[in-house]
Amino acid sequence: MREAAERVLFGATLEEKLAVGPRVAGDAAPGRAVAVPSSPVRPDGLAIGGRGVRVRFPGLNRLDDDRERGRLMHFLANHELLAAELMALVLLRFPDAPGEYRRGVYEAMREEQVHTRLYLRRMRECGIEFGELPLNDYFWRLISEVRSPLEFVTRLNLTFEQANLDFSRHYAGKFHEVGDHATAAVLEKIYRDEIGHVGHGVKWFRRWKQGDRSDWKAFCDLQAFPLSPVRAKGLAPFNAEGRRLAGLDEEFIRKLEFFEQSRGRTPVVAWFNPDAESHVAAAARGGSHSPGRKVAAMEQDFELAALAWCRRDDVLLLRRPPSIDHLARLRDAGLELPEIVALDKIDELRRRKLGGLAPWAWSPDAADLFDGIEVAGNSLFPNRGALPAGWFSKELGLELGRRLGREPGGRGFGDAQRATAEVESLLVRGEVIIKGAHACAGRAQRIVGPAERDDLAWRRWLVDILAVHGVVLVEPRLRVVVDFSALYDLDGAGGARLAGMSVMENDRAGRYRGTRVGRKWGNLLEPAVSEQLFAREGVMALYGERVPRVLAELLPGYRGPAGVDALVHRRDDGGLALRAVVEVNVRMTMGRVAVELDRKLGGRGGRLRVRRAGDPVEGLALSDPSMAHALRLEWQASA
Repeated sequence: MREAAERVLFGATLEEKLAVGPRVAGDAAPGRAVAVPSSPVRPDGLAIGGRGVRVRFPGLNRLDDDRERGRLMHFLANHELLAAELMALVLLRFPDAPGEYRRGVYEAMREEQVHTRLYLRRMRECGIEFGELPLNDYFWRLISEVRSPLEFVTRLNLTFEQANLDFSRHYAGKFHEVGDHATAAVLEKIYRDEIGHVGHGVKWFRRWKQGDRSDWKAFCDLQAFPLSPVRAKGLAPFNAEGRRLAGLDEEFIRKLEFFEQSRGRTPVVAWFNPDAESHVAAAARGGSHSPGRKVAAMEQDFELAALAWCRRDDVLLLRRPPSIDHLARLRDAGLELPEIVALDKIDELRRRKLGGLAPWAWSPDAADLFDGIEVAGNSLFPNRGALPAGWFSKELGLELGRRLGREPGGRGFGDAQRATAEVESLLVRGEVIIKGAHACAGRAQRIVGPAERDDLAWRRWLVDILAVHGVVLVEPRLRVVVDFSALYDLDGAGGARLAGMSVMENDRAGRYRGTRVGRKWGNLLEPAVSEQLFAREGVMALYGERVPRVLAELLPGYRGPAGVDALVHRRDDGGLALRAVVEVNVRMTMGRVAVELDRKLGGRGGRLRVRRAGDPVEGLALSDPSMAHALRLEWQASA
């Protein structure tokens, strides 16, 4: 066994390295441990190296081209030879490992030599010579320095060879489809052998792992950057059957299937913090904010809304990760799943290279959470630390309206006596809405009717809200026909782009209940409303040109998402009128969530809405129905 391993690792010719050793019954002379060489000995033209060298895989539609197939065989031949060399190394590095384990490694090494020969033969038949293309040293760099046989089986058998269970079976089928049955036969043999190699690793992994931890937990704990469980999946359909044949348990298979992590692009970290305005209000008065029970439950129930602004290579921070079954439902519906990290594991991100941080809002809670986490990229959310408190105030909407030359819908007051007088004067004409400057989604908001003019309750409430928010807005309650939002991306350099339009659904108290989006936003509106907005108000010029220009002036240096809420109401004479700005949200919004979800799920349009947790699921439940406290978010695509 030692002599065969030395030939594979130190052989000066390819023929010597691929000379398959005899079958052995024992291991009488394992010898002394060797030091790890910087690389295996290779003949001229076959040396590994070149960090960053990537082989361009042929597209599946090009597998009928001989040279493209040859390129693929070249890549795979190097991987098989490296696997044989690494198995030789572990035999020479750990002579005191159990004899049964060493015999299993030796047999696997012999099979890897055969695999290399098979690939070389097919490669040459396709017109490619070994060494004609660069040979990457990726496997060697990540595995050769392992400190124990346990680390070796974790990295080679349970990571890279497990990934080959996906690749080899999938590509065998594809080669059959293009009529290359010879290459398909090679891949089928390698697939069968790979099941045995993984099974050998599973057997010894279970013997050597510490304590009573599950296979999955022990496997994850043994991963070290840049390795992660995602490397145990091939860039091919997930093959649960092959893993079962190798002896992996159902928990391991299921969790691996839905584990995601970036394979190269530096990820952006997304987080849903919808109580941002409350944190801003508390910080403005020198305090801190802790959400109440209902708000904390809502934060958990709705936090998967952040999937809307995540890409597959991103990280999604969750207070309470959903079940595997729910992740399966989301994936089967067409959503690409990012890597999911529990909020209590956020310190793990401090050791990783990140491309950006993407909270719902850059409020004090987000600034505190991400403090000390470095980013290296230039994402859509490069802002660091809490944004100016004034950007979260409803007074920003009043200022945008004024700069647009539009009549503001209300007035802001920092004095209780003046605010009360304004309410009293407006009550003569009808109902009045009072809002805290940092109110959100109907919270810190109250409707007062003429019959309550002399009531002390709303007056006390106004004083209390003023103490928390610093400013209250007072405005007449309009007869709303439709609420809508214009959604923007700001580039931080004075530019803003309209990213979409949505129709909002709010209840009588102004609480959010849903959002509708469509391929053509105007088709979501009643004909009379559409005529008012498009024919009389020039709505697209207003929100596509004027609003973004002024918005960028109001938010100097800000780069990220923002939304402008507006409404159409019915005048006393029965006609329609536009209130161009109700408020500005310098953050993500549910309207933007709906627009992005629609894009991810086919772009047919649809409805994002709030449902009670116990209601029947009528669409795609973003919130895990089995985990929702009282409410859930649900997406219903248009027919």
